[in-house]
Amino acid sequence: MNPEANDQIEITTSKRAPTYGDGVVALNATRQEDVDFPLGQQFAYPTLARGGCDGVDDAVVAAYAPQSAAIEPLRALRCQLMLRWLNLAPRRMLAVTSPGAREGRSWLAANLATVFAQAGQPTLLIDTDMRAPSQHRLFNLDNSVGLSSLLTARASGRDLFRRIHPQLELFVLPSGMVPPNPQELLLQSLFETVLERFAQLFSVVVLDTPPAMSCADAQIVAARAGSAVLLSRRNRTRVSGLRDTMRCLTDSGVHLLGSIVNDY
Repeated sequence: MNPEANDQIEITTSKRAPTYGDGVVALNATRQEDVDFPLGQQFAYPTLARGGCDGVDDAVVAAYAPQSAAIEPLRALRCQLMLRWLNLAPRRMLAVTSPGAREGRSWLAANLATVFAQAGQPTLLIDTDMRAPSQHRLFNLDNSVGLSSLLTARASGRDLFRRIHPQLELFVLPSGMVPPNPQELLLQSLFETVLERFAQLFSVVVLDTPPAMSCADAQIVAARAGSAVLLSRRNRTRVSGLRDTMRCLTDSGVHLLGSIVNDY
């Protein structure tokens, strides 16, 4: 990934060689999760539960099926970010944004944060979308308190971010209750102070944003973070919207690391 060239990475699916566990599952002799769990324990690579009262949403594939072919492009993205950005950035904070709705921002943010944590990087995922939040749903968390509570001084930071698994250094700060003034909360200096503190506590901070073309929230968050990746969805995102968003971010001083085509 060349930050100056705004390279594109395409997220799609690829095939991998079948394993013994695949054969056992195919014969209905056991379930996939029964194969993944002991394997994860053996290699310090925990597999989270899927669905139910304690599991993550189906969208967080990296958490419950880390060997899925759909996750391999995300590992490639993680590798590029760790080699060309993470060790050089003054602040290891990354906003994930896209021009419009339903283009996969929250999916990418959740899975990218998960694969960073799987690589041993203490990672915080923040849901900065205080208009239509989703990270609490993806990780099955209570959303009564969160970022909005922090920015209105109704709770302290350490009380709000939740560790997803005891063997995985992945923490999530949900958005909290939807406030009537999300943009005003993001503009206040307290948000910058909060981000600076989190940057000191975690190796990587991933921020899920609202759609960039629907409000200025994403622009504010990306500018505060300093770096961003721009997501588009095949057969959905308009080229004009992508260009406008890219120009808006760069004009705001955001280090745009690259663009990603989502085909998941």
